[in-house]
Amino acid sequence: MYPYKIGGVITLYGICVAVGVLACFIVVWLLAKRDKIESKYVDFITINGVVTAGVGFFSAALFQAIYSYIEDPSKGFDLFGNGLTFLGGFVGGAITFVGLGLIFRNKFQSKMIDICTIVPLGLLIGHAFGRLGCVFAGCCYGVPTDSPIGMHFVGVEGKVVPTNLIEALGLFVLFIGILVFYLKKKNPYGLPIYLIGYGILRFVIEFWRGDDRGGFVPGISPSQFWSLLMIVVGIPLIFILKKLYDKRVEYLKEHPIIEPEKKKKEA
Repeated sequence: MYPYKIGGVITLYGICVAVGVLACFIVVWLLAKRDKIESKYVDFITINGVVTAGVGFFSAALFQAIYSYIEDPSKGFDLFGNGLTFLGGFVGGAITFVGLGLIFRNKFQSKMIDICTIVPLGLLIGHAFGRLGCVFAGCCYGVPTDSPIGMHFVGVEGKVVPTNLIEALGLFVLFIGILVFYLKKKNPYGLPIYLIGYGILRFVIEFWRGDDRGGFVPGISPSQFWSLLMIVVGIPLIFILKKLYDKRVEYLKEHPIIEPEKKKKEA
């Protein structure tokens, strides 16, 4: 399944995934430090992120198992035998991350509105490297093509649309665009831009994806359904977050975040 290996054991796919996970946390940590996010909250985000990743992998397998079962119930329900779907993992992971954030929200000075762009940036860079790994793994490619953009993958006859590479490049571009916009002026719009941007990217790419993932909505793939939902949620979120962010900025003017060490010194 993984044609590109180092020493016959370590796969380039595994390396890309590992680099993606590390890059995700590094981006979050660096931006959190830049924005002077409460250190205890950064620790909480890290732990929350690890838990979220675990739930996300399980959710990715669960969603794909459900899709496959709907497509062909005769094969039975196999939780870990049908692969993973990123958007399924994203749904489960997002619910977990937000849920834990709300449960423990009163324990920290910093709030989720303070990281509305930081976390999506971490997710984007991690996802981009992960999808790049798909290129080396020879999975998630597109339909056969004779066009100049066609690529050969190990185990695949003829050239196919490199949807994995196209998606990876799209994710890197989206990451850079949101990052530059955020560094110019801190803002909460990274989350809705991510939802809308990736939603559009994935919806379009699905037209050239060659691996059938089953379906539960006639006329569109499961990923296109979730992509449309991301876009629908992202648009009103722009206005909701603006209102919440403006209130947060006003609040912090009168109640600046003070680290425990500084509190002790001032006392």
